[in-house]
Amino acid sequence: MFTIISRIIHYGFKNFWRNGLLSTATVAIMVLALLVFTSLLIFDVVADHAVASIQDKLDIVVSFKKTTPEDEILRIKESLVGLPEVKSVEYISTDKAIEIFKNSPTFKNKPEISQAINELSVNPLEASLNIKARLPSQYSSIAKYLDAPSLQSYISWVSYAENQVVIDRLIAIVNTINKGGLVSTLFLTLIAGLAVFNTIRIAIYSSRDEIGIMRAVGASNFLVRGPLVIEGIIAGVLAAIFGIVIIAPIVYFSSPYVQAFIPGFSVFQYFTDDIGKLFLYQLLFGVGIGILSSFVAVRRYLKN
Repeated sequence: MFTIISRIIHYGFKNFWRNGLLSTATVAIMVLALLVFTSLLIFDVVADHAVASIQDKLDIVVSFKKTTPEDEILRIKESLVGLPEVKSVEYISTDKAIEIFKNSPTFKNKPEISQAINELSVNPLEASLNIKARLPSQYSSIAKYLDAPSLQSYISWVSYAENQVVIDRLIAIVNTINKGGLVSTLFLTLIAGLAVFNTIRIAIYSSRDEIGIMRAVGASNFLVRGPLVIEGIIAGVLAAIFGIVIIAPIVYFSSPYVQAFIPGFSVFQYFTDDIGKLFLYQLLFGVGIGILSSFVAVRRYLKN
């Protein structure tokens, strides 16, 4: 058995190098497919961090009427914290609200506003709750909860209507990224699979005399199929190696631009930390395409 496997591997490598041009074309197409596949994996991580960054800036602000007791506001806060859609709730008292406003650029850069606020004998700002959802799509259900008749006597204003357009666009962007990534991956997987399939079929045709002799002397289908499947595996392994080598400098040079868009996130740092996992994904993806395409091509030939 060891001798048979050794021969299969030997003939697989021999056939791969003998069909140099076809093998190079196959590896090149598989590299392109793997580059897109890995780019989509990295882009998915970048998109998640971008969505998280934008989501951190999104919230629902609920302002309460001046007549609302603080105990009632804190009770409403606790009821919101208990909702599964709510990530966090921050209470902003009237004193804290005026302090935040006085430290804002609006107060500092517009003397007429600061003068008017300072001349008032009472604090004009209302207490509020800043509510963050776990997911952008959950803000609508939180807004419905706040729209309950039992809360309307306390609430003066809810910011959901102003943020709804941004939230809906964010949800649409996330859905488009997920769908587009899946379609692109499937499309390039199909192209790479067809490339390997056609390469193996051409290899079979160029080696038809040898295969015919092997079958005539009683060689098993395993012995005939093995070297051709090995060719597909070699193409997948080489494509994975070239793919990770090519994408590394691309990630490195694009990292500063991504970090400018998403502060605190380095895509190159993510790449270097997870390079082993990304290479394993590429290897499984490339070898999987190579084995499946080779197996189907040889099976069709052996049936004829």
